[in-house]
Amino acid sequence: MIKKMMHGNEACAYGAIIAGCRFFAGYPITPSSEIAEELAVLLPQVEGKFIQMEDEIASMAAILGASLNGIKSLTATSGPGFSLKQENIGYACQTEIPCVIVNVQRGGPSTGSPTMPSQEDFMQSRWGTHGDHFIVVLSPSSVQETFDLTVKSFNISEKYRTPVILLMDEIVGHMTEKMILPEPGEIEIIDRKKPSVKPEDFRPYENTEDGVPPMAAFGSGYRHHVTGLMHDETGFPTNNSEIIQKQKDRWKKKFDLARDTVVFTELTDAEDMEYLVFSYGSSARCTRKAVKIARENGLKVGSMKALTLWPFPGKELEKVSRGLKGIVVAEMNMGQAIREVERAVGKNVKVLGANRYDGESMHPDDILSVIEKF
Repeated sequence: MIKKMMHGNEACAYGAIIAGCRFFAGYPITPSSEIAEELAVLLPQVEGKFIQMEDEIASMAAILGASLNGIKSLTATSGPGFSLKQENIGYACQTEIPCVIVNVQRGGPSTGSPTMPSQEDFMQSRWGTHGDHFIVVLSPSSVQETFDLTVKSFNISEKYRTPVILLMDEIVGHMTEKMILPEPGEIEIIDRKKPSVKPEDFRPYENTEDGVPPMAAFGSGYRHHVTGLMHDETGFPTNNSEIIQKQKDRWKKKFDLARDTVVFTELTDAEDMEYLVFSYGSSARCTRKAVKIARENGLKVGSMKALTLWPFPGKELEKVSRGLKGIVVAEMNMGQAIREVERAVGKNVKVLGANRYDGESMHPDDILSVIEKF
């Protein structure tokens, strides 16, 4: 066990190396650039490859190519770059290519506020690419969580053959805190499932029991056709409506079965709570302070921190919402997660938003003033 002082972006880079990442492609963009800078140093030390691409579109394409060759791959960006990556994120969803995309959020739209904090990409992380698709999005609120969730992002990506988005924000990316680096063997590392059949019997998109087909690396002797078109189990394009629906149903089955293994939340001060603050990312740090102040003032307030944003933890939220007097959703945007909270709790409880979108971090008073409205 090694204790170190790190900033969040540095912890992300170390987490990627521990998880087995051996390829990074990216393009410099504030406030994520330190991830690339760290990996430019770390990857050559473990026989990995670092490349700065000509743009964000090419960066996303490069990590997909590396992953198809059996290499765990990562790219990191921020708002405008995340927008440019969306078409190839959709390609990764369609072709079920494992990869991790880090988005260290900044204010937008367009160039926006490059050096100021924001949580404005909550919805884009789920719905940024077109068409029906499924994706996993994790969100850390500390340097230690950034390390831990980077490793989890790779594990989930490999286990379920899916792109995973690590949705950070500028505060988490640039803050410096003490964190613990585990010794080798102390942390679970998952690799993708490989085919066990003969090459002539291999179907790259087979409808397996768990919905996750084995994945063969290019050059390993297994034929693997990859296309962004809807395809059958062989990977070749199809316009057969029954096959198309069957493949999409398999995607859904895969994520339905995976759901409870990829949704992480932390509930605190819940034993006697009458009010709940739901938050994520750096806003969850502010929530912790606001709950402490509220309880000192005699208010029975608890908190739920979402470490997984998608699939949204609606089931967990609905369960704890019964009998509450109110829920506050704290986030640095004009109100995005609040829509999912309202959908989860239905008419059980009143929901209000504590929103900050002026480029400054959330303050405990922003949350406390909303609790007082109930």
